[in-house]
Amino acid sequence: MIMPRGSDQLLLPVNPFFIALTLLLALMVDMVPIGRLAAMPDLLAVVLVFWGVHQPRRVGVVWAFIFGLLVDVHHGSLLGQHALSYSVLSFGAIMMHRRLPWFSLPAQAMQVLPLFFVAHVVALLVRLAVGGMWPGWSLLLAPLFEALLWPLATLLLLAPQRRAPDRDANRPL
Repeated sequence: MIMPRGSDQLLLPVNPFFIALTLLLALMVDMVPIGRLAAMPDLLAVVLVFWGVHQPRRVGVVWAFIFGLLVDVHHGSLLGQHALSYSVLSFGAIMMHRRLPWFSLPAQAMQVLPLFFVAHVVALLVRLAVGGMWPGWSLLLAPLFEALLWPLATLLLLAPQRRAPDRDANRPL
């Protein structure tokens, strides 16, 4: 079997509870009341894209839409603004799920940068269409920060799958 260039070992199957836990933790981090700056990265979007790329059959557009509605309700924004943005984001992640693992982590970050940018533009257009305020040019920094978080998210979220399938006393991992 030909393996993607970036992966040096076969991964174990992912635990569905781990997927749910990471999505809920990202949602809770997104709901922390520290104020919402335009340049603040959306951790839930990064986790949704990650699982959309690595587990497209388990985390798809429907889950992105549901989490988007939860974020809309919590932030008090227009109902469906984040839901539409996350759905577009998840669809784009699923479209590139076969191609992305062939790249190195920095190249993957460059591949997902336009995806994050499009998601922010969609949310901005929905906000402006209903008479919302322009958040400022610092909004362009959020997709960049999210793309910079991509390698860290990949290393952290793939860590449970990289353990040895059968443990023994002679193997350090």
